[in-house]
Amino acid sequence: MAGHSKWANIQHRKGRQDAARSKLFSKLAKEITVAAKMGDPDPEKNPRLRLAVKEAKSQSVPKDVIERAINKAVGGDAENYDEIRYEGYGPEGVAVIVEAMTDNRNRTASSVRSIFTKSGGNLAETGAVSFMFDRVGLVTYPASAGDADTIFEAAIEAGAEDVDSSEDGHEIFCAASDLNEVSNALEAALGESESSKLIWKPTTTTPLDLAGAQKLMKLISALEDDDDVQTVTANFDISDEVMEQL
Repeated sequence: MAGHSKWANIQHRKGRQDAARSKLFSKLAKEITVAAKMGDPDPEKNPRLRLAVKEAKSQSVPKDVIERAINKAVGGDAENYDEIRYEGYGPEGVAVIVEAMTDNRNRTASSVRSIFTKSGGNLAETGAVSFMFDRVGLVTYPASAGDADTIFEAAIEAGAEDVDSSEDGHEIFCAASDLNEVSNALEAALGESESSKLIWKPTTTTPLDLAGAQKLMKLISALEDDDDVQTVTANFDISDEVMEQL
């Protein structure tokens, strides 16, 4: 799981940049609009919307931006987006999953394919790499939320399946279908989480040296910069020494 945690840390650093932050806000707002349009506009009655709003708040998205995204769906003036998953291989054969929301499938497919090709990777068929990941729920808490034993007990009581605690914080994993329930139970026991979302958790990882890591980060950054792309996940592993050089 080191690959996931380290990439989350890299994302966090990248997220501090204003341009990346603006793009992140836009993507989170899109998820809120789509969730509200597909179900009830009340987050308490719509689990997907509740998680989308929670994730947006954890990334400091302003309240008015969140409300505007919901109202856009309620008012019926929201675009129709298709949710698409792309799968491919990055440099060094790293498996990459790209999740997108688009109002133009051809544009997005062409863009994603081009990014893979330019970065030394290649787009594959759906299902080509997803078997190397598990679709799970992830709830994160800061290290200050409690010691490893306290968090583990609360997580198991809430119905979670696994916990990964380190000096950086606590990652609590659960079945994808249980995320809303587990997130609510953890909130009651531990307070507000840093993040609650569905992720692709790698079951195997590919170790990368500095050159391979730099190539992969270039691919992931290019994909994330595409307005239609919501999330990018890769099954890499980077040593602490390489992390220091990135």
